[in-house]
Amino acid sequence: MDVNAVLDDTLSPDATTRSNAEAQLNQAAEADFAGYLSRLATELANEDAQPSIRIAAGLALKNSFSAREYGRLRAVQERWLTQIDPAIKKTVKELALKTLSSNNSRVGQAAAQFISVIAAIEMPRQQWPELMHTLVDGVGQGPDNQKQASLTAIGYICETDDVELRDSLAAHSNAILTAVIQGARKEETNQDVRNAAISALSDSLEFVRSNFDNEGERNYIMQVICEATQADDNRVQQGAYGCLNRIMGLYYDKMKFYMEKALFGLTVQGMRSDEEDVAKLAVEFWCTVCEEEISIEDDNAQAQAEGSTELREFYNFARIATAEVVPVLLELLTKQDEDATEDEYNVSRASYQCLSLWAQTVGGGIVAPVLQFVEKYLRAEDWHFRDAAVSAFGAIVEGPEEKVLDPIVKQALPLLISMMDDPVVMVKDSAAYALGRVCESCSESIDPQTHLQPLISALFHGLASHPRMASSCCWALMNLAERFAGEPGCQENALSPHFQNSVTALLQVTARGDADSTLRTAAYEVLNAFVTNSAGDSLGVVAQLSNEILERLEKTVPMQAQIVSVEDRLMLEEMQTSLTSVVIAIIQRLEVEIKPLADRIMQCCLQLLNVVGPKSSVPDTVFSAVGSLANALEVDFAAYMEAFSPYLYKGLENQEEPSLCSMAIGLVSDITRALGEKVQPYCDDFMNRLLQDLQSPSLGNQFKPAILQCFGDIAQAIGGHFEVYLRVVAQVLQQASAVSINQETSFELLDYIVSLREGIMDAWDGAIVAMKLGGKSSLLSEFVTSIFEFLHTIYQDQNRTEALLRSSMGVIGDLSEAFPSGEYAQLFRADWLMHMVKEVRANRDFSDRTISTARWAREQIKRQIGTSPRSPMYNPGVAAPWLY
Repeated sequence: MDVNAVLDDTLSPDATTRSNAEAQLNQAAEADFAGYLSRLATELANEDAQPSIRIAAGLALKNSFSAREYGRLRAVQERWLTQIDPAIKKTVKELALKTLSSNNSRVGQAAAQFISVIAAIEMPRQQWPELMHTLVDGVGQGPDNQKQASLTAIGYICETDDVELRDSLAAHSNAILTAVIQGARKEETNQDVRNAAISALSDSLEFVRSNFDNEGERNYIMQVICEATQADDNRVQQGAYGCLNRIMGLYYDKMKFYMEKALFGLTVQGMRSDEEDVAKLAVEFWCTVCEEEISIEDDNAQAQAEGSTELREFYNFARIATAEVVPVLLELLTKQDEDATEDEYNVSRASYQCLSLWAQTVGGGIVAPVLQFVEKYLRAEDWHFRDAAVSAFGAIVEGPEEKVLDPIVKQALPLLISMMDDPVVMVKDSAAYALGRVCESCSESIDPQTHLQPLISALFHGLASHPRMASSCCWALMNLAERFAGEPGCQENALSPHFQNSVTALLQVTARGDADSTLRTAAYEVLNAFVTNSAGDSLGVVAQLSNEILERLEKTVPMQAQIVSVEDRLMLEEMQTSLTSVVIAIIQRLEVEIKPLADRIMQCCLQLLNVVGPKSSVPDTVFSAVGSLANALEVDFAAYMEAFSPYLYKGLENQEEPSLCSMAIGLVSDITRALGEKVQPYCDDFMNRLLQDLQSPSLGNQFKPAILQCFGDIAQAIGGHFEVYLRVVAQVLQQASAVSINQETSFELLDYIVSLREGIMDAWDGAIVAMKLGGKSSLLSEFVTSIFEFLHTIYQDQNRTEALLRSSMGVIGDLSEAFPSGEYAQLFRADWLMHMVKEVRANRDFSDRTISTARWAREQIKRQIGTSPRSPMYNPGVAAPWLY
């Protein structure tokens, strides 16, 4: 293999060439990993090679130790630790460090990336002790290019998400700070070096807490950063304000002195910078202040409610700065870019975000300056100021007390509605968004008799008038529908008089020949919201709507054969997804009344599944529609299983499209719950495919909890017939129960383990109920002890969700009823078991459903240990309280 040629091909713009080159590299790595690393490291350090080849070598080296999936990442790291000769590792690392002094900065950066992935493996294991010393020396004594690359390496190492590496970095805080502060000082004349140092400092701030606790060191760090905000290089200024943002988030309690002495003035100066990226970061500093103060007030309120006297420091920075900072934010609102895309983040949008957070932080204190600005500019000739005034009003409707906002909103509503007729589309869009904010946060101030008709009319007019307004009008109308839905099951609500006209208007908008996909999709989303929140007196209109929507969906099926481009396919799939989503909303609203249309709906769903191509998003939505129909029809859905089951099996087998496979797993649960025992003929096929998915290396861990819950649903549906699957499922559950939590467990892995435990408990409970109702409880005997051991693990671990504890209570109660004669009374007598139940019962943050389940479990324990008289046996026809 010509390594240089292959490396060059990895940078090719042609996807096929690039893919083939990457495959060749992977094959070389599998054949001789040590030789592969040595060859690439030699090329990386080769000053005579082309820079592009060296960069490609560095990237290939880094990718050799990268993986998105946690298990795969650990496997490739273990490969370095156990399969590579120490002498080769030493040579490879030395070559990488040598490359940091390359004259080409991009080559040095590639070396820095590779160094960071090896550091993630070795530093937590106390290996490579000379690394930080070498990097610090490179910053202190090397030429400028080595300084820059060494600082870049430190930054890459510090920005890691690896828990083990993060823990080990604290021990190197002095070395890290020595390097980054030296490079970030104003005395550093090379701005590339200074920029790299500021970036590395930002990444390292979390690991230098001990240094920040020292007043002298903290003062010097803050001095260097504040001086960097005044640098001539905009990159350095941006990095400095980014550092201040992180420091405020990490060390708010130590910021009082610096806010008084420097940061108020520096950040206001930064907000006025002509360089937009600098101004945005200065605005974001105040966003961070507000977010911290909102969080602190919430934490302190909770602590006081719990009777604690240990409160976090709270300095009211935002309230104190209102008079100085809010006028600048309002001024920056006028710096709109009319050519900005919808998702583009500019200084005007940053200011809007900050103003909104400010209102949530200081409440009514922001109303006076903002209203003064609104009154001054709402009728301004310059549209920038009109738009800023409308936006400013919308930004402050969440935060101040209702009694402060109510009269203001009532007075402003007619004006805001009139702004929907502004000649400038940006102003109309901002008015629609402001109305959406009012609908979301101040709906009590909207008088249905006075405001609703003009408000709905204005928003529908806006929705139909310009694609740019589609998103804001859609959001406002959906908020309106949700806020005026009334009580669940109500016969009439505030939307009722407007429902028919609203549906008609939405159907007209979506049928327009000149409607682009953004407008059409937004209108269908509004239609979903109106259907979902319709009152009983509007169900006739919903039923009529179903015919129109199904007719439109049916017409899209033959269009599949007319596709000639990728854009055509995407547009058609978007339309099919939107229409199917409306069908879902209609099914869920009509419930069993959808039955007369069930044949037509299923026929359309099957046709769509039959014609759409691979990698399409449409089957996901179709599966969701089928699930809704199954929930509505319950046992009557059995009529469609013979025709539909092949598509469901394919979904379960489609491990190349994880989202579809996930939908299929959930759909098995929906269908199983709907059909009950009638699902039994399909269970062999379900179970075989679910077990294959469970063992698949290509599906992520996030699928496993849902699969285990699916086992529980199947068990409860088919009762004693689950006997044939019990042993294999029990073995799976026992293996899954062995996954443990320790101090080194990452947050991501912790969430997965807790979800996995929820799935395990749901599966056990389904199996227990199935065997109990089938009169086969004795088959559970060999697993009872391990179930109690798992319950004890959950009891001992504080990482428990309400759902997990509720399922645990259900398992305890159902085990008791499965063995009513006290065969396992000794296990029920364990002190920890009653303590666990007591903890759940006493937790007032839990729902009534969870607490009632815990009470039921307590009674079952009492029956087992003989401290409560035996009451009538559990009625199999009545669900246990945790099932409600």
